[in-house]
Amino acid sequence: MNTSRLGTRTDAGDPGSARVPGGTPGATTPPSTRTGQRAAGSGRRPRWTEDRVVPYLLVLPAVLIVVLLRIVPLVMGANFSFTGDGDANGAWVGLDNYRTLWDDEVFRTAMKNVGLLLLALPVAVAIPGLLATFLFLKVPGYRLYRSVYFFPVVLSPVIIGAIFNVVLSFDGPANQLLEKVGIEPIDWLGDSTYAMFTVIGVHIWATFGMALVIFMAGFATVDQSLLDAARSDGANLRQTVWHVIIPELSQTIQFVFVTTMIGMLTGMFGLLYIMTGGGPGGATYLPELYIWTQQGQMNRPALASAASMVLFVLMLVVGFAQLRLLKRATKES
Repeated sequence: MNTSRLGTRTDAGDPGSARVPGGTPGATTPPSTRTGQRAAGSGRRPRWTEDRVVPYLLVLPAVLIVVLLRIVPLVMGANFSFTGDGDANGAWVGLDNYRTLWDDEVFRTAMKNVGLLLLALPVAVAIPGLLATFLFLKVPGYRLYRSVYFFPVVLSPVIIGAIFNVVLSFDGPANQLLEKVGIEPIDWLGDSTYAMFTVIGVHIWATFGMALVIFMAGFATVDQSLLDAARSDGANLRQTVWHVIIPELSQTIQFVFVTTMIGMLTGMFGLLYIMTGGGPGGATYLPELYIWTQQGQMNRPALASAASMVLFVLMLVVGFAQLRLLKRATKES
């Protein structure tokens, strides 16, 4: 028997043997390699599958709303701020509107009042933060207090403004109470020294309930074992708040700071319109009231757009600065 012919037939008929292209005769590809290649080829999946497409479809409506109702108007407003009003309606005027804002005493007063808002911001955050802490510690009657604190949030700014117009009038209950304790009446809304502080105080009273709810939600994430350890070590309330609660609520505090700041800059129009109308002598103007005045009363929409862009940039700068400072402060604490 010719063993060489038998061996040749065996190699050719072996399904596990294959000649390597370009290789030497008799060289074969290992079966394991070919099996891996077939598995890799058969394991390929289409790039767009149902699992990948569905999340994009679910997010698409929200993205369209943001783009159409936020991004597009913002871009259009930015472009409109570089056009003219009146005789130059629609004509490109460059930075003329921004120069007009710089020279406008009323707008400069509005920007100074923004500084007062920033100074009052820690108070606007500390009040709901402290009250939420007491509610979290379950002081007597905490359920009733939680409802009472949130009640002003459901009232319209117009209603709140009308109520405090009566309470803070020159012959109103507030001044009558001051007279009983021997203090001269104060013109809360008619004196430029007090008017802006009065409106800010009313706004804080009317809106702190929402921040309190956010703080209460944040307290639900606090590790109870840390509080128990602080009590076991003999920490008092101030030490517990500073070393345990504030670090644990750092993300919540950052969120409340930013949202409260935005609410102050963009949510006081109703109170200002009802309580002071920007007076006395423009002392209580804020950018949003200035924008409405230029758009609705002065018929200067391009100038109003420029003021809107200034307010938008201001909120971005202040918001990012707050986040950086708060992150640093919470890390140090």
